[in-house]
Amino acid sequence: MSKDILDLAGIGIGPFNLSVAALLDQHQHVDAAFFDRKPRFDWHPGMQLPGARLQTSFLKDLVTGADPCNPHSFLNYLVQHRRFYPFLSAEMPAISRREFADYLGWVAGRLPSLNFSHGVKSVTLEDGLFRLDFQAGQTPVHARNLCVGTGMRPHIPPACEALPSDRGLHCIHLMEQDRDFSGQQVAVIGGGQSGAEVMLGLLDGLWGQPAGIRWFSRRPNFEPLDETPFTNLYFSPGYVDTFRHLPEQRRRELVHYQKLASDGISPDTLRALYQRLYEYPLEHPGRPVPELLPGRSVYAVTDGSPMNLLTRNRVDDQFEEFQADQLLLCTGFDHSLPPCLEPIKSRLRGDSNGRPRLQPSFNLDWDGPDGRTIYTVNQGRFSHGIAESQLSLTSWRSAVIVNHLLGHEHYPVSEEGLSVRWGSGTPQTTAQNRQVPRRTAQMGIESF
Repeated sequence: MSKDILDLAGIGIGPFNLSVAALLDQHQHVDAAFFDRKPRFDWHPGMQLPGARLQTSFLKDLVTGADPCNPHSFLNYLVQHRRFYPFLSAEMPAISRREFADYLGWVAGRLPSLNFSHGVKSVTLEDGLFRLDFQAGQTPVHARNLCVGTGMRPHIPPACEALPSDRGLHCIHLMEQDRDFSGQQVAVIGGGQSGAEVMLGLLDGLWGQPAGIRWFSRRPNFEPLDETPFTNLYFSPGYVDTFRHLPEQRRRELVHYQKLASDGISPDTLRALYQRLYEYPLEHPGRPVPELLPGRSVYAVTDGSPMNLLTRNRVDDQFEEFQADQLLLCTGFDHSLPPCLEPIKSRLRGDSNGRPRLQPSFNLDWDGPDGRTIYTVNQGRFSHGIAESQLSLTSWRSAVIVNHLLGHEHYPVSEEGLSVRWGSGTPQTTAQNRQVPRRTAQMGIESF
C-alpha cells in the first residue's frame, strides 16, 4: 500500500468493489487501495447451500463485459484451474454459487491493492482530501476519491426484531455453523430464490429432519424469475440510461413493477422443489406434508416455546395463527451507507425518501470540494434501475466508474443491439422535461 495520497480508496471488498479493483489493476498509474475489516475475502459463506446456482450468466463476471482480455475473468479462472473443457462438457446453464465464490476468492488473491483486517472507522475531510481512520488503529490514509462498496445488511422484519438471533435466523448466516432442526417446527419466511433454496435444503434433510415445515410468502404465489430475452433488456446500459432520466416517482413505480425480473425464483429451482414436494409423502410416510402458505404477511411473533406467529391472509383478508420453534428469515437486505461516513453524511444530498442521490457515474451528489468524488456500488436501485443490486451489470458499472476516475472513456460503455427505444426521444426530452408541441395541442390530440 502506497504511503502517498491515493487516487481512490475503496471501502469494503465485496464483488462490486472487487470488480473495480480488477479493472484498475490494469492501470498501474492509478494509485488505488481497498479496505475491509474481514481477515480474508469471502462471499456470503452462510448461503453456500449445496446445488444453489447463480441467476446470472458466467460471462457477467467481474471484468468480461468491459474488458474481455482482462486476466481476472471467469474464463481465465477456468483455464488456470484446468477446468475449461470439463466446464464446457458439463453444459450447465448457470454455475454454482460455490464455484463463483471460489472464482471471486481467486481474483482477490491476485490483487495487491486489497487490504484486509482494515476496518474503516471514520471518513473525514482534511485539507481537501478524504482521511480514512481504521478501527484497529492502523496509520490513517488520505485519498482524492472514494468508492463505497460495503454491501447490504440483512433485513429483519419488524415483527421479528425482538427475537434472539438463533430463533429468528436470517438465511445469510445459515451455513456458518452446523445446525440441527430435527424434531422442530420450522417456518421459512420469504418467497424468493433464497426461500426456495432453503426449502430444498430442509426437504433434503440438510439440517436434520424437522417435525414440520411451513413456507410463508407475502407474494400471491411462488413466482418464477422472468429471464426471457426482452425482460433481460432491463439489464442493459441503454435501459439504465433511460431509467435514470425519469422522474423519481416514476422510477420507484417501475422498480416495483419489474420485481420479478430480478427477484423471482429460477424456474429450475421451482421445478426441483415441486418434484421434491410431490415425492415427500412417498419418501417420508407418516410425516406431516410441508405446508405452503403464499399471500401471508407476518404481523407479529411472540417469543416462547414454541413461538406464536400471527399472519394476515391477503387472499381472504383473515388473520391466522401458527406455531414454530425456528424461523428462517429469507427476507432480503436493506440498502444503507456505512456508519464510517457519518462525519460527512450531512453533506450528502438525498432524494425525497432520504436515499443517496446518485449522478450518472454512480457518484454521490454532495457539496464537497471540486475533484473529490464519492462513488457507490449497490446503492442505485432507485436511480439506475433493478440491475444495480444484481451481478448482471457489475463490470459495466465498474467501467463507468473507472472511466469517470480516469477522465476519459477508456472502456466502451455504450452499446448497439436491438432497436428498442425506451423513452420518447433523447434523454433531454424525457417525461421530466418534455413539453407538448404547440401544433399538437392546437389540434386537440389527447394522450391515452
